[in-house]
Parts: sequence; C-alpha cells; structure tokens
Amino acid sequence: MTASPKRFVRHLLAAVLLASLGWQAQAKGLPGAPAPFDKGEVQIALVGYLFSGDFPEAYLQGVEKQAAALDVKLRIFDARQQAASQREMIERAIDLGVDGIIVQLGLAETLRDSVDKAVAKGIKVVAFDVDLNNPRVTQIEQDHHAIAQLALDKALQDNGPAFNAGYVYIGGFTPMERRDEIWRQVKAANPGIVEKARFGTLNPPIANSVADQASAVLRANPDINVIFAPFDEFAKGAKIAVDEAGRAAKIRIYSADISTADIQIMKEPDSAWTATAAINPQVAGAISVRSLAMLIAGEDPGRRLLVPPTLISRQQLLDLDVKNVRDLARKVPAFGDSAAIASPAWIPKVD
Repeated sequence: MTASPKRFVRHLLAAVLLASLGWQAQAKGLPGAPAPFDKGEVQIALVGYLFSGDFPEAYLQGVEKQAAALDVKLRIFDARQQAASQREMIERAIDLGVDGIIVQLGLAETLRDSVDKAVAKGIKVVAFDVDLNNPRVTQIEQDHHAIAQLALDKALQDNGPAFNAGYVYIGGFTPMERRDEIWRQVKAANPGIVEKARFGTLNPPIANSVADQASAVLRANPDINVIFAPFDEFAKGAKIAVDEAGRAAKIRIYSADISTADIQIMKEPDSAWTATAAINPQVAGAISVRSLAMLIAGEDPGRRLLVPPTLISRQQLLDLDVKNVRDLARKVPAFGDSAAIASPAWIPKVD
C-alpha cells in the first residue's frame, strides 16, 4: 500500500515537530544563567582537526563534560587531520545554525575565510591552538613558549649546557612552531647543544610512526643522549625506540603534554621519559566551552587566553605515587584548574 504525497508530508512534519519537542524537553536550561542559557536551547559545535592521541582525547572529554554541565547541545566534527574536511565541517556547522563554534587545531590559512563567514553571521567562535587572526575570535592557547622553556630548562639542569640531541618536530602547526622558537633560542644560547637529527610525523598511529623514525635515527646517531619531543605522542614513539635499542640508561626524553597513559609510561622501571611540561587537557577543553558560553551570553572572556603549564618530572610522579591525570591535579594543584580562566559564577565547574 502506497501513502499519498500529502500524507507523507504530514508524517514528515510530525516527525520534525516531535524531534523538536524532544530536544526542547531535554533542554532544561540553567537556573540563574544569562540568556540564552536560562532557556536551555543552545547548540555549539566542536570542529576538530586532530582527536587521535591521549591529549586530544582528553581535551574532547573536557569539552563534553563542560557542555553537559551547561546543558548545551554539542555537535562534534572530526576532520581526521584533513584540512579541507575541517573547512567543510565549519561550513556545515554554519548551515546548521549553531550558536557557537570551537575550532580545535588545524591550518589557519585554510580555515580563516570560513571562520570569518561564521563570525559575520553572528556565530560566536573560539579557537584552541590555532591562530585565526580575527579580533572577534577568542584565542585559547597553551603557553607554548613556557611549555618548551620549562622542559628545556629541566634538560639543561639534568645534562648541562652541552649534549647531543634528537629533535622530534613537524611544522605547520601553531603549537609546534611556537615550541620550536624556544628550542632555537636555547640552542643559540648554548652552543654545546648539537642537534644531531630532526624527525617527526603525524601519520597515525603517531607514536608507532615516530618510533620507526626514531629507531633509524638512533642507529645512525649512537651518541644522542637527549631527545626533545614537544608532543606526548612524539615522546611515546621516542621511548619505544629507546627501549628497543636498549639505551634507556643512556638517553633522557623531555616532552610536552601529559595523560594518564603517559603517567604510567613515565613511571615504568628505568623509563627514559624524564620530564614533561603540560597543561591539563581536560581543563583546556572546559575553558574552550566556558569562553564560548561567555561570548554567546554577551560577556567578554578576553581576546587571548593563555593556559599556564606545569613541569612534571618522572621522579615527582614516583614520589607522589600519581596514578592518573585526576590524581595529578589533586596532588599538584598548579596542574588543575587553579588559574580559573573564563570562570564566571553562573557556569558550573567540572572535575
């Protein structure tokens, strides 16, 4: 039996109405919050360039938790490291009529015109670790200069001003390029530091791909005694290669970022992963949502928000018996959300 066109249209409209009513029923709103959060009908999009790896996954968890606490509808778009796809996903979010967009990482030159289009349509935008060069976009960044400086200061403290280094790096991304600025400054100030090899890749799985490169580098450069790997997936790959080469007692690894998995690897017996400088990735995700919420509510979180890092050593993790990232935030308060960035009283805090 075939339904008439009119009956089909009526059924379709009824389905759309029910879906709309279902969303409205779920959206309870936030008592005491400014409009539109008091109504509970806010929709935001997270358009991410990279969600693979411990740090991006923890960042995503922070976004999800804070969005749930604010009772907003969150749409997640994963570009899987494809710049053109990320651009298309921003366009799709615009077409969906979301109230705000979080842009996570990516290639700024590919995204700027789409972001400008979103802003022109009145959609609020925040960007995490990608500089979109738009005065109406709030930039949320790890303090990449401080991250690299903390890690390299520790390397100098442990190894002195002269060592042979392997450097894991890939250009084209704001975090890596800003960390690289400090690496170049430190090398210039300490001529005894010799960069024996530079390598790096984002081919998934990143750690395994870097491990393959690092193995070749260590075979070609048996005198390397320090590896600077300013991304935790890079550090994991370097450690795999160091372990396979049986050189854990002769090489120290210094990195950026941290996760629960990283903590366990750093605490392994005789681990070469000596120290890392990091922010709490879940806190960064929560800050991204909070700052976007402030923009949507007509408040000003600031043009540029810098999230300060903390130096975390392997010895510290062992001494404090740190088990995971949440435990680290409890035992090292500076690693938690102590900076209280973009934290108006009406926005619920999350652990």
